[in-house]
Amino acid sequence: MPSAPILLSLFFIFLSAYSHFFLHPALADGVTPEEAKQLRDEVREMFYHAFNGYMDHAFPLDELRPHSCGGEDSLGGYALTLIDALDTLALLGDRDRFAASVEWIGKNLQFNINKTVSVFETTIRVLGGLLSAHLIASDYATGMRIPTYDNQLLNLAEDLGRRLLPAFDTPSGIPFGSVNLMYGVDEHESRITSTAGGGTLSLEFGVLSRLTNDPIFEQVTKNAVRGLWARRSKLNLVGAHINVFTGEWTQKDAGIGTSIDSFYEYLLKAYLLFGDEEYLYIFQEAYAAAMRCLYNDPWYVEVNMDSAAVVWPLFNSLQAFWPGLQVLAGDIDPAIRTHTAFFSVWKRYGFTPEGFNLATFSVQHGQRSYPLRPELMESTYWLYKATRDPKYLDAGREMVASLQYSARCPCGYCHISDVEFHKQEDHMESFFLAETVKYLWLLFDLAVGPDNLVDNGPYKYIFSTEGHLLPATPEISLVQEHCSYFGAYCNTSNIRQDASDVATNPLDNLHGRVGTALPSNSRFSDSTPISGLIKGVCPGLTHGQKFGISYVLPSHRAHEDVSRNQGEQTNAESHSMVVVQSQNSDYSPSQNKNYHEKLVESSEGE
Repeated sequence: MPSAPILLSLFFIFLSAYSHFFLHPALADGVTPEEAKQLRDEVREMFYHAFNGYMDHAFPLDELRPHSCGGEDSLGGYALTLIDALDTLALLGDRDRFAASVEWIGKNLQFNINKTVSVFETTIRVLGGLLSAHLIASDYATGMRIPTYDNQLLNLAEDLGRRLLPAFDTPSGIPFGSVNLMYGVDEHESRITSTAGGGTLSLEFGVLSRLTNDPIFEQVTKNAVRGLWARRSKLNLVGAHINVFTGEWTQKDAGIGTSIDSFYEYLLKAYLLFGDEEYLYIFQEAYAAAMRCLYNDPWYVEVNMDSAAVVWPLFNSLQAFWPGLQVLAGDIDPAIRTHTAFFSVWKRYGFTPEGFNLATFSVQHGQRSYPLRPELMESTYWLYKATRDPKYLDAGREMVASLQYSARCPCGYCHISDVEFHKQEDHMESFFLAETVKYLWLLFDLAVGPDNLVDNGPYKYIFSTEGHLLPATPEISLVQEHCSYFGAYCNTSNIRQDASDVATNPLDNLHGRVGTALPSNSRFSDSTPISGLIKGVCPGLTHGQKFGISYVLPSHRAHEDVSRNQGEQTNAESHSMVVVQSQNSDYSPSQNKNYHEKLVESSEGE
């Protein structure tokens, strides 16, 4: 029998010889501008088919059973799908349902419940959903501000964040995988967690810190990343599972897919959103190691983290986010080739199976399902945004066709339990509404001529791993929050000044020149303002001052209120978006009335 090295050599020879089968570009008719508009509207209808199915048959349970038109609690029993879909409603310009949903959640949601939940899933779906919706609902510049909104979602997010904090109380700083929202970590809780589970929390917790002025959330998640990276191998690779007490790797398979994927994603995105160069340094080291040890053009394999010996020649569907991440990193060429290879698997089966064996070019045994995952759509959107190559519109069209033909159910969209036979399973994950249809809609809207919050809004947005929109506003992105941008005025008696001159933040080019702002403070008249590039914290800012668009002369305290109001008015006039209801809309005012009634009935029932 041939030895292992010989078998691996034969495998890579085979892979190289037949790669043209996967990389050969398919002939396509091409998506015309009119068809792109029709596809965008079709994706919008897909969203509402599933969303209305959830609201009519499952709400306020967590998730929809789309085939039987029922519901189930899958995470914590707190209307998970509604929370996860909030920013998609805002993105689609659905002002009424967005406002009604925010109001219901603010009045009815609570986390003081005896539920043991996944730290990772709760963070990316619930905490991220609340924070994203809060940032949209509270800001004039988004065009979706709710006049009656008073930080209810932020208060819920802070409460949830504090209930997750006990999970981080470990010797390594890497959190437990689960925590009880009422009682903390159970004494019998497993000490083994995944790298993705421990290292994919920094965006949501970091934003929470910056919105609440409490550094604890950002600190614990950064310590978790440091704890994982400190235990990397000499090859700069991390394994899949680790003991949070001993720091020993319990599974040493290194890859870019299952159990590790979003660890890489959040390293780069945390740098892009927060400007923290420690995250950038770790990403550069980790990315270089992945491309050196895992990349077998155009595929990625799993290797032993210590020796780089191949242990799994497998494409799993979670790897499909990688080309999109490479676009953000500026590494376009390998992203194009890898996306072509990944999409060839979709074309072969109509979906991507959870596992595709690269040695046999067949579906991996036991990994035959497609649970409506968004990763390939995500990368397709980012590559089209970077290249404007129409082949990505063709790819999007095929994805829509597959979902419509094989996954559509009476009340939503069903999991596919077997990609070869397209057998449906009665389940719909919340991320279908948070990500899958969101990226498809953005893809075709971009082709038509974008008119949405992401592409036309006042900020650059970072997408969380759950597809939630996190804006690169000065209060989130610039170092030490409010006073660290050029032209800011800070109260010397109320700032932590580190330096009078600091380097320009890497996100400066994203939101342009920021104007002058002044904090509203009762001690203002007794202090001396400082201008220039300041590194410090100025609490108590108004909306206009927070975003750097209002200015008050230090010697005219009497005009402070007037300037504050003018600043907010200027913001509304210069940044607000006019959302025009599409004539082809799939819902009517009467449906909106029914939607409001549904929320009221649920509130009364509880």
